[in-house]
Amino acid sequence: MTTTFKALRLLALAALPLILFGCATVPRAERDPRDPWQRVNRATFAFDMGFEKHFAGPVATGYKHTVPHLVRTGIANFFANLDYPTVIVNDLLQGQFLWFLKDTGRLVVNTTLGLGGLLDPAAQLGLPYDERTFGQTFGKWGIPAGPYLVLPILGPSDVRAAVGRVAGMFTDPTYYTPNTLIWHTPDAVNAVNEDEKLQPTLHLVMHAYNPYAFMRHAYLARQHYMVHGPSRGNPAAAELKALQGAGQ
Repeated sequence: MTTTFKALRLLALAALPLILFGCATVPRAERDPRDPWQRVNRATFAFDMGFEKHFAGPVATGYKHTVPHLVRTGIANFFANLDYPTVIVNDLLQGQFLWFLKDTGRLVVNTTLGLGGLLDPAAQLGLPYDERTFGQTFGKWGIPAGPYLVLPILGPSDVRAAVGRVAGMFTDPTYYTPNTLIWHTPDAVNAVNEDEKLQPTLHLVMHAYNPYAFMRHAYLARQHYMVHGPSRGNPAAAELKALQGAGQ
């Protein structure tokens, strides 16, 4: 698979909800100015939840019951370490030079002493896990998030974060592996591993009073926090709290 085709594939995924036509009517009370594509988003969300319920969820459950916890932890550590080139690039783009040194040190320590990232000795040395994405960087640069967007399989996003996913492909080491099987295998293993870790959260979403709205506001609240940090001016956080109360 060529690198150009990989980029085009993810761009197509990000654009898919924009070219599909939703058929459901959105009640006026459910409308949100941050979610102008709600009809299409709801259809994609329903597809994602169906995929999770009937395929991804059972696979993740089988994975949890089959693979020992120690092995699952090693796999999670490995893929977290694999993400660190993206974290380090975004440290620089955000002007976080101290974190750049810390994250570079963490990558070096875990790649060497941690047996390629399977172990996490860096945490014991005071180098904690950090998370930075291109979507977060774009937000810190002042680029608006754009409309809320639900991507097939990939889940909740917004336009800024979707573009950030494309940019992040070029700092992902697996992007540069020429063999198609090698490129897909880590993605598949990581997807199952991540889904297993997300099972409690997904269970909460599926049993919420309004699953779609719950997921939307949870995502928007987290994105606001990732870009701006703790803030009383986070409308999504207040709405999420109200939704949590309604779902109890």
